[in-house]
Amino acid sequence: MRLWHEALITLLPRAQLLGQHREICALRGNGWQKKHATVNYCFTYSPYKLYQFHLLVLKEMQKRHYQPDEKWFDPLYRGKHCPAYAHLDEIALTIPIYPEHDHDYLTLCLENLAQKNVPISY
Repeated sequence: MRLWHEALITLLPRAQLLGQHREICALRGNGWQKKHATVNYCFTYSPYKLYQFHLLVLKEMQKRHYQPDEKWFDPLYRGKHCPAYAHLDEIALTIPIYPEHDHDYLTLCLENLAQKNVPISY
């Protein structure tokens, strides 16, 4: 499980983009606060930040003519098997959304993709 650096979202091939969507759906749902080394940092922030990150992925999916379930555009929605949030405070969008997504993280993500034979020109 990994959140790709946000600068890479528009460059991800189909499989990685759709995989990112599935992973974020899992994290927004019952996977919230379930420890995993590569995404633990996101649990130190409001779930609203993950929603903001998910919006980047959802919009890229739409741009490519995929049709993600409209329910994911609701910040309170957590999936079919997880109760929705009753309330979630909106927070200001930061760039990057996660401060951990710095230049070193970008390099790490590019190396990870290259190891999977998914070279991306950035």
